Amino acid sequence: MEAVRDKAVVVTGAGGGIGAALARRFAAEGARVVVNDLDGAKAEKTAEEIGALAVPGDASTIVPAARDALGGAIDIFCANAGVAPAGGPEAAEDVWLQAWDVNVMAHVRAARDLVPHWLERGSGRFISTVSAAGLLTMVGSAPYSVTKHGAYAFAEWLSATYRHRGIDVHAICPQGVRTDMLAVTGAAGDLVLTPGAIEPSAVADALCTAIEEGRFLVLPHPEVAGYYAARAADPDRWLGAMNHLQQKLEKAEGKGA
Repeated sequence: MEAVRDKAVVVTGAGGGIGAALARRFAAEGARVVVNDLDGAKAEKTAEEIGALAVPGDASTIVPAARDALGGAIDIFCANAGVAPAGGPEAAEDVWLQAWDVNVMAHVRAARDLVPHWLERGSGRFISTVSAAGLLTMVGSAPYSVTKHGAYAFAEWLSATYRHRGIDVHAICPQGVRTDMLAVTGAAGDLVLTPGAIEPSAVADALCTAIEEGRFLVLPHPEVAGYYAARAADPDRWLGAMNHLQQKLEKAEGKGA
């Protein structure tokens, strides 16, 4: 892809899962890639595999070091790192704070550093790994659902505000993806995500197609478009269906009748 070839790309949370798949695909398309992950060993492993540069550390603060590693500029930034804690309003304050910090504020902090440079030169590409939960919701996890809504809203705002000034934005919103994160979602993941789970490489394929077509919304599971439309058209009916899923989850966890 011409939009990717020879570009300087950063992928956060790329030690495994979707992030590693994105890094592999960008490298295969001829980009110069920085692999970021909080786990330095995982970042190094992915980078070595694809001939990229590893810059471990907190995704919220990685832009300056990644920019230096890439020779002074970043063309494409993938805000992919994320956390998916279970629970509702009873979840501990630090659990909520971590979800906000990683799933939303890391994106904000990266954009704060990147956007002025991109506006000055008239080009840049910001890619947010959101989730179908950001368009819909996810039973069993209020922190994940709420913050992924926030991540999606921030990506929308970036696109609405800067697209006429050369900044392209994409929001990736898959359902189940066969990653370590899916493996720890328990009964909620087994009920909602696992049956239709796809490989991380399929997410990378969907993103590349969206980049070529100039589309903001990236739906590796195309059926999510229908769910999203149904949610907007008849919220009460959609909420009723989601509550039915919640009741099934409670029964699976031994909490229901």
